[in-house]
Amino acid sequence: MANPLKQLAGETALYGLSTILARVINFLFVPFYTRLLSTESYGVVTEFMAYIAVLQVVLVLGLETGCFRFANRQGTDPAKVYSDALGIVSAVSLAFLAVTVIFARDIADMLGYHGYQSCIMYVGGILASDSITAILFAKLRQEHKALKFALLKTAKILTETGANFLLFFGFASFCRKTAAEAGMQVSDLTPSDIGMLSFISPEPDFSYVIFAILISCIVCLLLFVPDLLRFRFAFDRKLARQMLAYSLPLMVAALPGIVNDFLDRILFRFFDTGSEVWQSSLGIFQAGVKISVIMSLFVQMFRFAAEPFFFQRAADKDSKTLYAVVMEYFSAFCGLIFLGVILYIDVISLILGRDFREGIGIVPIMLLSYIILGMLFNVSMWYKLSGKTGVAIYITLAGLAVTAVVNIVFMPAFSYYAAAWGHLASYVVMFVISIILGNKYFPIPYKWSRIASVFLAMGVAYGLAQVADVLFFKGVTFSVSVPGMIGKLAVNTLFIIAYLVFVYFAVHRKNRVFLSGKQ
Repeated sequence: MANPLKQLAGETALYGLSTILARVINFLFVPFYTRLLSTESYGVVTEFMAYIAVLQVVLVLGLETGCFRFANRQGTDPAKVYSDALGIVSAVSLAFLAVTVIFARDIADMLGYHGYQSCIMYVGGILASDSITAILFAKLRQEHKALKFALLKTAKILTETGANFLLFFGFASFCRKTAAEAGMQVSDLTPSDIGMLSFISPEPDFSYVIFAILISCIVCLLLFVPDLLRFRFAFDRKLARQMLAYSLPLMVAALPGIVNDFLDRILFRFFDTGSEVWQSSLGIFQAGVKISVIMSLFVQMFRFAAEPFFFQRAADKDSKTLYAVVMEYFSAFCGLIFLGVILYIDVISLILGRDFREGIGIVPIMLLSYIILGMLFNVSMWYKLSGKTGVAIYITLAGLAVTAVVNIVFMPAFSYYAAAWGHLASYVVMFVISIILGNKYFPIPYKWSRIASVFLAMGVAYGLAQVADVLFFKGVTFSVSVPGMIGKLAVNTLFIIAYLVFVYFAVHRKNRVFLSGKQ
C-alpha cells in the first residue's frame, strides 16, 4: 500500500473539484468587484450572501443526509425517499419564494434598501431553486453519478461567471452608450428605454451580482428537467414523517455552525461604527477575507479528503498515531501558506481595488483563523470516530457565543478588526474544548511540542521579515522602487526557505521511520 500521506495528499487535490472551482472563480472576480463596485455596494452583496447561506440550511431541512440514510435502509424504495424529499423541500421552498415576492417591498424597506425589492425576489428565487436542486444533486451522489454531478455544478458556476461578465461589461456599457446617444445621465434611464432595467440597475451595483447568481440557479434547475421528467412522484406520508424526524435535528445541529461563520456579517448592520456607512466596513472586511481564501481553500480540500481517509484507517492498530502525524504535516503546510501570503502581501494586495486595501490588516488574523479551523477539524474527528457526535452541537454553540460576544462588545470601536478577531477567538475556543474532551474520551497522541515549534518557526520567519522591512525596505512599493520591491520579495523568499528547512527536520525526518512502515 502506498504511503497513506501521499494517498491523502492526492485525494485532497481531487475531492470536491466543483466546489473548489466555484470558490476559485469567485476569488478571481474579486479584482473586478473591488474595482467596479463601491465598498458600500460590495458590503451589501456580502450581507445578502450571509442571509442566503443561513437560509439554505433551513430550507433543505437536513433532508440531503436524510435521503442517504433512508435510501440505503433495507426494505425502503429509494425512489419513494427522493420523491418525498423533493416534494417536501419544493413545497417549503416555493412557499418561501411566494412570501419574498408578496412582501418584497416591505422586506427591502425594512432592510434599508428602498427600491431594491427585486433583489429580495431574486434571493427568494435563488434559495428556492438551490434547495430543490440540492435534493436532485443528492440523488446523483446516491447513484454514484459523480461525473454528471460535477458537470452540472460546473455548468452552474460557468453560467454565473458568464452572467457577471455580460452584466458588468456588456449591459453596463450598453446603458452608458444608450444614455450618451440620448444626451442623458445613465441614472435617468428607465425601463421604457431599456427593458432590462425592470430587473437591475443601469449602473453596476450589488443587484448585478445577485441577478447573476439567480440566472445560474435557474439554468441549473433547467438542466435537471430531463431528470424531473423521468422522476416517479409518489408521496408516502409515513416515510415523510420518519425522514423529517431524522433530518430536522440535523438541520438544527447544522445551524449553529453556519450561523457562526456568517454572524459577524449580519452584526455589522447593528454594531459597526467604523465608517459613515456600515456596508462600507463590511465590504472592506469581505475583501480582506477574500485575500485569505487560499488558506480556506486548502482547508476545504483537506476536509473533503481527510474525513473518509480517517474513517478508512480507523481499524488500523496505529491509526491514532497516524492521525497525530497528519496533524503535524497539516500544520506545517498551513504555515507555508501563511508565510506565502503574508510575505508576498505587497503583490497580492494589488488584487484589490484601492479603496479596499485598508482591510489588508485583517489578513494575518483570518489566515490564523483558518489554520485553527483546519486543526479543529482534525481534533474533532474523535467524536465522529467514537460516535459521540452530540457534543458537536455544544462545541459549536460555545464558538457561536464567543463570536457574538466579541463582535457585540468590540465592533463599535474596532469595526471589521473585531469581526476578524471574533473568528479567531471562536475557533480557538472550539479547538481547546475539542482537545480537552478528546483527551478524555478518545485520546490521540498529538505531538504538541512539534506543532508548537512549527508555529514558532512561522512566527519567527514572519517577525524577521517585518524587522527587515522596517530596517531596509520601509515604504518600498512597486510604484516607488521596482528593484527595492524585488529585493524585499527575495529576502522574504529566503525566510520561507528557512522555514521549509526547519519543517523538514522538525516534522518530516522525525516521522520518516513511522511513514516508511506504512508503505
